[in-house]
Amino acid sequence: MNALPAETVKEAGPTSALPIPRSEASAVLHMIERAARDPAVDIDKLKQLMEMRDKAETQIALRAFNSAMRAAQSEMGPVSADAENPQTRSRYATYAKLDRALRPIYTKHGFALSFDEADSPKPDHIRVLCYVSHDDGFTRTYHKDMPADGKGARGGDVMTKTHATGAAASYGARYLLKGIFNVAVGEEDRDGNAPKETGPYTPPPGSITEEQAANIREALEAKGASENAFIQWAAGKGFFAGRKQFIAELPAERYDACMTAIAGFRKG
Repeated sequence: MNALPAETVKEAGPTSALPIPRSEASAVLHMIERAARDPAVDIDKLKQLMEMRDKAETQIALRAFNSAMRAAQSEMGPVSADAENPQTRSRYATYAKLDRALRPIYTKHGFALSFDEADSPKPDHIRVLCYVSHDDGFTRTYHKDMPADGKGARGGDVMTKTHATGAAASYGARYLLKGIFNVAVGEEDRDGNAPKETGPYTPPPGSITEEQAANIREALEAKGASENAFIQWAAGKGFFAGRKQFIAELPAERYDACMTAIAGFRKG
């Protein structure tokens, strides 16, 4: 992931001053421009005026950022889930699905997203950063701390540290994309009924491991392919043979065939 250029303006934080009205900021800029052309203005005074100019320009850019964010969010509706997590019996929207729904809207309103990583204060975590920049020159930084210890849902080691870091970065980017634009993800309709408590999910004997399932999901996300489309492909090949059509229920002997097939998918 590439960091933003150094010259990009960054928000000071949640305690930053509220934006001043555009008309007032514009008046300040006009006053500074006139003073800068006055040879009688001393250097120290000019330096103070330049600092005032920078602050005024930042406030104008922040005001434009917030206005564009409101406009973009007003056009964003819920995104339907396109993947299932059998361990938690929940459905979610993949990064590819969120990206297809949101990118045309936020770019239309002058936003661009760039991801990076940083050290996390939490042990065995990475901090995923998202720089949201706007055409008018303001950038706000969001972050999400994600576990990268390689542990599975039941506490066992299911990933190498390298793979765990990659998975954490992928999941963090998805959570950030959804959270930045306050997007709701449509859940499965249960007709108003709460799901039944049936205990932890356990794939049938001979299924792929949690690490292999994570590898498949990461490979699909890298190709921009949905889990539903992959499951339909696998079902068409007869891979499930009476099992539930979950990635976690793929037979272990089909794992290599699945990874080979995904590698040949055209990137969406």
